[in-house]
Amino acid sequence: MTVFDVQIDALTGGPADLAQYRGRALLVVNVASRCGLTPQYAGLQALADEYADRGLTVLGVPCNQFAGQEPGTADEIGEFCQVNYGVTFPLTEKVDVNGPGRHPLYAELVSTPDAEGHTGDIRWNFEKFLVAPDGTVAARFAPTVTPDAPELRAAVEKILPA
Repeated sequence: MTVFDVQIDALTGGPADLAQYRGRALLVVNVASRCGLTPQYAGLQALADEYADRGLTVLGVPCNQFAGQEPGTADEIGEFCQVNYGVTFPLTEKVDVNGPGRHPLYAELVSTPDAEGHTGDIRWNFEKFLVAPDGTVAARFAPTVTPDAPELRAAVEKILPA
């Protein structure tokens, strides 16, 4: 089983069908609309735009587990992202990334260490996981690593399929 085999719904309803990204690099990010890191949406969109033709998809996964910073409905989240940041990359349903209700997508991701060796629970909004085209988790980045950080961009460049 890989990330591409996990079932998760799209923000707008219905399956998100992660299998459609098999063969592409995927950057999975737990997102929130009312966080100090929320401006990272702009950088994520820029990354998605820059690398789309080379095989990268950014996938936003809303989560309300960190200080209630993603309280909105699916419609509110979608509108916020579009109006404030011009987000066109796919967003999933709102899920739990930690605890007993952890979504299976995050169960697949959290054993991967970041640069400091952290594994396990997601620490905050905007933690990032880079998934290789074969579905293996290639890298994990702390929430404070921005989408334009050299280490994140280098990791993306390394696994791009095209």
